[in-house]
Amino acid sequence: MSRRRGAATARYPFSAVVGMDDLKLALLVNAVSPGVGGVLVRGEKGTAKSTIVRALAGLLPALDVVPGCRFSCDPADPDPDCPDGPHADAADGEGRAARLVELPVGASEDRLTGSLDIERALTEGVKAFEPGLLAAAHRGVLYVDEVNLLHDHLVDLLLDAAAMGESYVEREGVSVRHAARFLLVGTMNPEEGELRPQLLDRFGLTVEVAATRDPDERAEVVRRRLRYEEDPAGFAAGWTDAEAELAGRIAAARDRLAAVELTDAALRQITAVCAAFEVDGLRADLVTARAAIALAAWHGRTAVTADDVRTAARLALPHRRRRDPFDAPGLDRQKLDEVLDEHDEHDEHDEHGEPEPPDDDPGGPDGPDDPDGPGGEPTPPQDGSAPSEPDGDRRPEPNGQKPAPERNEPAPADAAYKPRLFTVPGTGMGAPGRRSKARSPYGRVSGSRPGARGLHLTATLRAAAPHQHARGRGGPGLVVAAEDLRESVRDGREGNLVLFVVDASGSMAARQRMRAVKGAVLSLLLDAYQRRDKVGLITFRGTGADLALPPTSSVEAGARRLEGLPTGGRTPLAAGLLRAAEVLRVERLRDPARRPLLVVVTDGRATHGPDPAAAAGPLAGVAAVVVDCESGPVRLGLSGRLAGHLGAELVRLDELAADALAGVVRDVRRVA
Repeated sequence: MSRRRGAATARYPFSAVVGMDDLKLALLVNAVSPGVGGVLVRGEKGTAKSTIVRALAGLLPALDVVPGCRFSCDPADPDPDCPDGPHADAADGEGRAARLVELPVGASEDRLTGSLDIERALTEGVKAFEPGLLAAAHRGVLYVDEVNLLHDHLVDLLLDAAAMGESYVEREGVSVRHAARFLLVGTMNPEEGELRPQLLDRFGLTVEVAATRDPDERAEVVRRRLRYEEDPAGFAAGWTDAEAELAGRIAAARDRLAAVELTDAALRQITAVCAAFEVDGLRADLVTARAAIALAAWHGRTAVTADDVRTAARLALPHRRRRDPFDAPGLDRQKLDEVLDEHDEHDEHDEHGEPEPPDDDPGGPDGPDDPDGPGGEPTPPQDGSAPSEPDGDRRPEPNGQKPAPERNEPAPADAAYKPRLFTVPGTGMGAPGRRSKARSPYGRVSGSRPGARGLHLTATLRAAAPHQHARGRGGPGLVVAAEDLRESVRDGREGNLVLFVVDASGSMAARQRMRAVKGAVLSLLLDAYQRRDKVGLITFRGTGADLALPPTSSVEAGARRLEGLPTGGRTPLAAGLLRAAEVLRVERLRDPARRPLLVVVTDGRATHGPDPAAAAGPLAGVAAVVVDCESGPVRLGLSGRLAGHLGAELVRLDELAADALAGVVRDVRRVA
C-alpha cells in the first residue's frame, strides 16, 4: 500500500530525466522568465514528454498569495478587479507551491473559464462565480497534453487569455474579469495532427524530442524508471539534493534577470536573424530577446552574448517559419551561424580593436558577391576536383536542353488552392470541427430539451417557476425538481473522416495530369486540416489497392505519402472501392459518431478486376464525391457512371477550385 501512495504523490524528479537537454533548457528558461511565453514539445510517443513537464512544477519558486483568494493574487500587487477583492489589507500573504494545472483535451468551456455557481444560484438565489482552470493556473503552469487535439472552442479561449493575461466571462448573467497569466506548456505527437497557426505562434519556444538511439542511454532510462516504479518516494528522495540545487539556481537567475543587459549589438543580431528567416510579425523578435536575456541570467552573465542569441533563436524560431501545414518546422543551423557572424559586434574591428577600412567595391569582379574568379571563369576547387555543373548534378544535353526526368520518377504536385466545400448531408453528432452540420456541445445555442448535460439555466428556471407555490417555496432559494432540468441544444459543425481513393494507374501517368491530380488532393488535404477532419489515403494501380495512409489526424503524413506516389500499370478501380468499403467498416466500429466522406479521384477507366458497379454496392449510403480527371476533346464519361453507382456528386478536376465554382455562378447569372 505504501508504494501505491508513493506513486500517487511523488513526481518523477526533473534531474533524473536522461538526455533531452534542449527540452530541459527550454523549460528552465521559462521558469526563469515566464514572459518568454511557454514551450511546445513535439515528439513521438513514449519519449517522456509529459513526465518531464510535470516534474517542472517541483522546481518553481513558492508563491505568496492573498489568504483565501481563489485567484492567487499577489499580496504585494493585488489585482484591483479580482472577483474575491478588494484586497486592501493584503500586506501579509501566505506561501504555497506553484501549481501545475492540467487542461484535459475534452474539457468543457465552463471548466476552462469558470461559470455561474449553479448550486448557489438555485439554493441561495445569488449570482456567484465558480473559477475555472484559467484562474487556478494564474502565476503557475497550464499544461495541455495532446494540445494538437484540443477543440477549437477551447483554443479560442486559450488564445484570448494568453494574449491579454486576463480572462473575461460573459454569460448566464455573470460578468467577471480576472488575471490569468501563466506559463503555457503543451505536448503533442505530430503524427496525430498539427496545431492551428494562431496557437502555434503563442508558444514562445518549441523543442523536437526523440528517443535516444544510444543503447547505454536507453538502458539507463529503463533502469531509472523501474527503480521509480518500485519505490517512487525513495527514488525521488535520492534526487532531493539535485532538485534543490536546480530550484536554487532558478531563484538566483530570477533575481539577476533585471540586471542583464541586452546590448544594441545583441539586439541587432536578434532582429537580423528574425528578418533573415522571414518570420511573420515581431513576436519572434520579442520572444528571442526575452529568451536570450533569460539564458544569460541562467548562465550567470550580466550581458547577452552571441551564444545566448544563437540558442534562443534555435528554440524560438523553428515553429514560426512554417508557411502552411505541410512545412516541417526546422531551422538551418548553418544559415543561423552565417547571419550571426555577419552581424557580430566584433566584425567591424580588426584584431587591435581599430575599425576595418571600408571595401570600396565589395561586389566587383573579385569581390565576395562574385561566385567566379577573375574573368568570370569558375574558380576550381582547392581539392583538385572538377568544378560543379551549372545546373544541379545533371549535365546538359549537347543541344542545350535539360534531360527529361525518369519515367518512374514521381510527378511533383501543382500548387495548392482553395477547393470547394464538400459536406456530409444531414446532421451528425461527431467530434467538433468545421465541415458538416452537427449537434455539438460547443456550438450556437438553438434551444433546450429535458436533460442535465450542459444545463440551460434560463430554460430550467422557466420550467420550475410555475411550480413554486405548489412546492411550498418559503425563502429566496428556488425549488427545482428533476423534471425541471433542461439542457442546451447547440448547432455546430463536426469534423469528418475524409477518405481519398486515388487512381495511380497508367492512364493517370501523364505527368501534367498527375501533377494536377496531386495538386487537387493536396488542396483537399489542406482543407481537411483546416476543418479538423481525419484523413485516409487509398491508391490503386496494377492488380490491387493499397492503404497508403490509415485514417489519421495528421495531414502532413498524407502529404508525404502523396509526394512519393508512383504511377503506372493497369487500373483496378473495383479493388480501390472494395478497399475503401473495408476501411470505412473498420472505422465505423472504432468511431461510430464520425461520419465519412469518400473522395474518389479517377478518370473512371477500369482495366482490371470486377465491374466497378458491383464494387460500389458496399458503399451505399456513404457521402461521396467523384473527381473526374478525364481530359482531352473526347471524353467517355466513365466517371459520371461511377458517380451514378455511388450516388456521388461529380466534379471535374478543373472545376474543383472554389473560384472556379464562383465563375460558373457568375456566368449563369449573366445568362439569366
